[in-house]
Order: sequence, then structure tokens, then C-alpha cells
Amino acid sequence: MATQTNVPVFDGHNDLLSRLWRSPRGSSETRFIEGGDAGHIDLPRAQKGGLAGGLCAIYVASPSVEKDANGDFSTPSQPSALASTLGMANLLMRLERQSQGRLKICRSAADVRNAIDSDVFASVMHIEGVEAIGADLDALYVLHAAGLRSLGPVWSRPNIFAYGVPFRFPSSPDIGPGLTESGKDLIRACNELRIMVDLSHMNEQGFWDIAELSDAPLVASHSNVHALCPHSRNLTDRQLDAIRDTGGLAGINFGVLFLRSDGIRNPDTSLDLLVDHIDYVANRIGIDHVALGSDFDGTTIPAAMRDAGDLQLLVELMRQRGFDEAALAKICHGNWIRVLETTWGA
Repeated sequence: MATQTNVPVFDGHNDLLSRLWRSPRGSSETRFIEGGDAGHIDLPRAQKGGLAGGLCAIYVASPSVEKDANGDFSTPSQPSALASTLGMANLLMRLERQSQGRLKICRSAADVRNAIDSDVFASVMHIEGVEAIGADLDALYVLHAAGLRSLGPVWSRPNIFAYGVPFRFPSSPDIGPGLTESGKDLIRACNELRIMVDLSHMNEQGFWDIAELSDAPLVASHSNVHALCPHSRNLTDRQLDAIRDTGGLAGINFGVLFLRSDGIRNPDTSLDLLVDHIDYVANRIGIDHVALGSDFDGTTIPAAMRDAGDLQLLVELMRQRGFDEAALAKICHGNWIRVLETTWGA
């Protein structure tokens, strides 16, 4: 949804649905469509900032804010997670119906391209942590039929499929075991259905387990550079190299926790740090393998970028740092569309 002067941004991760899900039914859809000052994303601010669409995450919160003895968040039960997941999927469908053509749930790369060209918000149904799916994978096939095209096996907590990387700083991502046997079945099924697998909350062993099994490009939708910010959620140079070697990409997260070398949650963080991470990935593995994965509505971002309406501030800063228009088009939307087409088919 870009004006003529904006570079369209297709974003690898947002938590819009989780934010709206916590609001009374009906009011959340209206606020998203008409605009407001809550959160980071609504249609008017997307239009202003050139946010053309992105992966809209379905995320089920942990039942308790308390962590266990290992420092892990608690994992929701499968029945409760399934109920919430279906509710958020239905919320996305209601947004599509009530937007009067201004938002489309995209099931193919062609859908994404056509939506962006038509100034329609290109929304991809994504699940972040698949606690809603049982070991039989029945729910995976039903959700795929409903429009699911991308998933992260875990959020930062363990489930029956894998051990999610805990939030730790400073820390290597090499924490805990990787995929379970059910997790390996899940990856094979995603390859069969051509569902994109997101590595952003996988620990290092899980990352390499997926790299060995999957025949699709490796994608970390909203993860940054461990060499610049040694957070457990960030990607090591070796992981970045593997992403390049499979034709995948890393979507740079706007969260200050994953940008700063000191790991402090400080909104007074320069957007230059965000460009530093973009620049590092582009120089390390090539301009074709870096994109944006804002984590809008899910984390603390630099105060200089208040919300999606300010996205072009980042684009202009990248321009000032030497990225030409062809590079900006790749980083802002082209690389995502290429990877989705490779993963899903045209």
C-alpha cells in the first residue's frame, strides 16, 4: 500500500493479530480499517508508510508469565492453542471481508504481487509456535486449506516439535536439543504442502536439523546479526552463510533488544543500528538475502520510528548509507517475493 514516492515494504513479521485479538470483537476490525493510535499497524498508517503487506503472525501467549527452572516460558496446551489459533485465523478473515477489498489473504506469490500492484494490503497467514497442531498433523492440513502458508515450529519455548531458543543475553543460540521426531514429520509435511518454515525462534540445533531435512530456502523472518548483538535470538555467521547457500533470507528485526550490542531494551536507539544489521547481512551473504522483518506490534522498536507510518524514514536512511534504488527494492519487497515464489511456487 504505497504512494507513488514510497518504496513498497513487504514485511516478514508482525504481531497485529495478537494485538487485535486482545480487543473486544468488532472494535478491533474497525480500528484497523479506520485507523487509530494503538500499536504499530493499521491500514491508514500502512498507506502512509508504504507497508504493502507481510506475514501476519498467529501467536498464542504462554498461559503464565512465570518461567520454569530452566528459564523457559510455559507452553499452552494443544486444545487451548487450537481454539486461539482458529480465533485469530477467523479474525484475519473478518479483516479481509470488512476491509472492502483493501486487505487480501495471499496464498501464492502471484497473489502478493497482484495485491501490491493494486494497492491492497498483502497479508500472509503465518503461525508463530504451532502448539495448536498435534503430532498427527491433522490441524496442519486443515489450516493450510484455510490459507496457512508460513509457520515457525516454535516460539521461544519448548513444544512437541522442538525446543525454542530462550531469550538470553549475552548468549549463543546453541541452547538445548533440536527437532523431535514429530518435528521432523512436521518439516517433511511443510515441504509437501509448500508451507514456508520460519527459523527465527529455533535454537541452533533445531536450525541445523531443519537445514538437513528441508528442500526449501532457509528463512529467518525476523532475526538479526549475532556478531553485532550477541542475543540468543540472533543469527551466527555460519547460520547466515547457510541461508545464503539455500537461496534464503534473513528479515531484520526492528526490536531494540536484537539491535543493541548491550542488549538493553531502550527505545532511545538509533535507526542507524538497524541499518548496520542490514549492511552486515548484505555484505556477508549478498543483497539478495536480506529483507525486513519488523516485529511490529510485538516488540519495542526505536522511538524514532513510531509505527508503520514512519517506514520510509528507514528507507531514506538506507539510501543515505549507499543503497541504490535496485537494492532498496530487493530489501523492501523483492527478496521476500522471490523466496515465497521459490517456496510456494508461482
